[in-house]
Amino acid sequence: MSAAAAPEESSGGSRWLRFAAWSVVGLLLVLALFHFGGVDFEELVAALARLSPATFALALGIHTAIYIVRAERFRLLIPAEHRPPRAALLAVTSAHNLAVYVLPAKTGEATLPIYLGRSCGVPAPASIASLVVSRLFDLAALCACMGAVTLALCLGDHWEAPRGFGYALSGGLLGAGAAFLALAARGDVLLAPLQRLLAALGLGARIDKHAESLKSALRTAGHGRLRAGALGLSFAVWLLIFAFYGLLAQGFGLPEGVGFLHASFGSSVAVLMNLAPINSFAGFGTQEAGWVLGFKWVGVPAEISLPGGVGVHLVQLFDTVLFGLVGHALMGLWRGARRPSAG
Repeated sequence: MSAAAAPEESSGGSRWLRFAAWSVVGLLLVLALFHFGGVDFEELVAALARLSPATFALALGIHTAIYIVRAERFRLLIPAEHRPPRAALLAVTSAHNLAVYVLPAKTGEATLPIYLGRSCGVPAPASIASLVVSRLFDLAALCACMGAVTLALCLGDHWEAPRGFGYALSGGLLGAGAAFLALAARGDVLLAPLQRLLAALGLGARIDKHAESLKSALRTAGHGRLRAGALGLSFAVWLLIFAFYGLLAQGFGLPEGVGFLHASFGSSVAVLMNLAPINSFAGFGTQEAGWVLGFKWVGVPAEISLPGGVGVHLVQLFDTVLFGLVGHALMGLWRGARRPSAG
């Protein structure tokens, strides 16, 4: 074997070793999900079997679109000189979403800077800034969408809560959306309270070391039209999420007269419950509680909404595991992909 061939063979071997290592990480996350989350594989299969193949396929297509749009939003918020290729970023964000879904109390969010750094060479401040701004855009878009839907529903026939409560909830959500949007414009103001919290926990030294670079990254994550584009993609993500939940809720069965808008509202309360950093493995329990509460407000009793909510959650679990395993398997193949993508 020639000397020139040796490095190439070594590089190929290292790539496949990384491929195997990331695949194992993904499998371990899935095993943790099934073990600690109390997920019954037979129950998962039974839930999938209750859906028509067409509904399941359409929901899977919508879920795929959510992942693609979400990855593109991260791409817009990462500086051009560190921006990974789209396929690499899609693999990383798919793996990251599995970690967020499996690990409790939103601790899986911390995997994004690790995954982007190791697989794509993105510096930690840039990846953290893109994550923080993305999440603030998520909250702004979710609150705005929920506020508008709440206002529409509380004027209709299926609203069970007091109308005054509906108006107050709508106004509060729209106000919160505006506040999150303003905060996203100056995400660096979040750094000071975070430093104080970590200092109280004895963990402040590491973030203090990178504080200035992180502040700069938070101020400049996306510029002008890029940031506006990321906000637009956030609204697209949430419209797709509501379409995913609404389609599945109807697929598992809802009472007559309860339509897509009602299903979107009911599922949005479940989403809010899952956003709180109190969720268990895969959000089991918290998501179902939010689902039952949200559908109760639009006139669907718990005995009807709960089985459908569990079924929807299991379909979401299947999709997340599928995308996450593929993402983990592919991440090792993209290591070092540091060239800015065109556009």
